[in-house]
Formats: sequence, C-alpha cells, structure tokens
Amino acid sequence: MHNLGKTDGPAHPSEFPHHEGIRLQAFLAHAGVASRRACERIILDRRVSINGTISCELGVRVQTNDIVTLDGRILESESTKRYILLFKPAGYLSAMSDPLNRPLASELLNGIKERVYNVGRLDQWSSGLLLFTNDGELASLLVHPSGGIEKEYEITADAPLGDDFFIGFRNGVEIDGIIYRALSVERTGLISAKVILIEGKNREIRRVLEHYGRKAKVLRRVRFGWLTLEGLVEGAYRDLSASEVEALREFGEKNR
Repeated sequence: MHNLGKTDGPAHPSEFPHHEGIRLQAFLAHAGVASRRACERIILDRRVSINGTISCELGVRVQTNDIVTLDGRILESESTKRYILLFKPAGYLSAMSDPLNRPLASELLNGIKERVYNVGRLDQWSSGLLLFTNDGELASLLVHPSGGIEKEYEITADAPLGDDFFIGFRNGVEIDGIIYRALSVERTGLISAKVILIEGKNREIRRVLEHYGRKAKVLRRVRFGWLTLEGLVEGAYRDLSASEVEALREFGEKNR
C-alpha cells in the first residue's frame, strides 16, 4: 500500500491516516450545523456532548454508535451521503447515461438508493478502482489538479515495451501539444509495467503507449491514494468507512 503523495514519491505505510471514527468537528459539519471552523468554536463553547458527557476537545472522535447532542438536541450525520468503491470491469462506461445504451459502471451499484456520481473517470476498456459519491464538495477536492492524489495502474501491452517508453513517460512526452508525464513508471515484465499518475489526463496511458507503437491489452487502476481493490472482485463494490472518508477529506483540504 502507498500513501496519498506528491512528486516526492510514495511514503512509508506507517504514514497512512488510519483513524477510528470521525473527528467531532467534522461530524458536526457533516450534520449541517455550520462550517468546520465554526463547529470548532461551538465545541470549545461546551455546547456539544457525546453520550451525555460534554466535550470541549477538538481531537475527540465520534464512533458509529455514539449519541451526539448540540444544546441538548440529538444530531445525526448526513445519512444520505454515500462513498462507494467499485471494481469496474472492462467494457463499462464511467457515465450516468449513454445514448448508445452501452453498459454503465453505475448500473453495477445495485441496491444503492442515493444518486451517486463517479469521481474522475476510467475509459470504457479500462478496469479497476472507481469511486462514487454524492458529496460534491469532497469530489471537487479529489479531482482538483492541485490535489496530488496518486493513481496507480497496472498495464499489459500487446508487444514488448522499449526503454524509450519508460524514459519518455518519466521525463515527459509531448503528444499533440499536450505534455504527458508520470510520477513513476516501473517495468514489471517484458510487456507489463506499473504506472503512477498524479493529474491523470484523458486516456493518458493509452496515448503514451500508442505514441511508442504499443496498445494496452490490459489497463487496470489498482490504487487511488491508499485505497486499493483488496477484498473486491470485478463488478463488486463496498462503502468507504467513516475514517477512510475523513482521511480523504483531510488530505484534500490540506492540498487545496
């Protein structure tokens, strides 16, 4: 596993944010009380209690079964907010509709009542990790170019990959007036490689491969930040935990 990193490369796994629960000020903000900063003031004013005990600590974390009250009124975090990680199979579009009636990745989210949208895209014939949410604020943080969130891909080409592909992609290659540059490119076999992107332009890996006379037989996104496909099979999905969502939000706000 890797962390959400910038161009100084992946960090040690111990640096990953794996916290239990969600910070109290974040809980209040998600419940629609006020902005995150205003919620901190409310906590310090001793207006909030957890399970009957007044809390004035900003670092305290709220667990799933905790009862949080503001001025004696029980609060509930926005239960309609969903954060879903899907293992998209190849052949599915990252779109909410299609005039040609091609299969949609969103159609694999059986049983999800909320209307969620994909964060970023994977082209139709790429597979792997795709995040869905109805939290527009978080989605905008994650897709912003300055966010610096790593996306890791495994590729298998239709022919041996030459050194020119690795050198060019690392240093930056101009194609049709656009510069494509990977954070890292690592050979994993004669026709395979691991690529880590930060910004991720449209069809970036496929275009670079084609520039060097190759095509992708397999292109799979296996990591988004520190989120991975572990435990998922193609077509399956899971909800992110509260701590995973909070860690994504913290990272996005820090790098905004």
